[in-house]
Amino acid sequence: MANIKSQIKRNRQNEKRKLANRAVRSEMKTRIKNAVETAESGDREAALEALRLAQKRIDKAVSKGVLKKQTAARRKSRLTKQVEQLLG
Repeated sequence: MANIKSQIKRNRQNEKRKLANRAVRSEMKTRIKNAVETAESGDREAALEALRLAQKRIDKAVSKGVLKKQTAARRKSRLTKQVEQLLG
């Protein structure tokens, strides 16, 4: 346990950010999973809508600093490719 005032504050900030980042990451993963599952079911309209929402969440993670820009681009690319392949 830190006994320096600034480090105690830094620990509080880090914990708060960790929880916020975890929430963003979790939401993003859920949307990605929903997009893949919807594509597997074969409903093209719903799958494309789920894909759009997943991409939106990935972009939001970048804007919040949870993901780097290139990581997001790679994930969106792979997800789009996967959904298109599942839809045939």
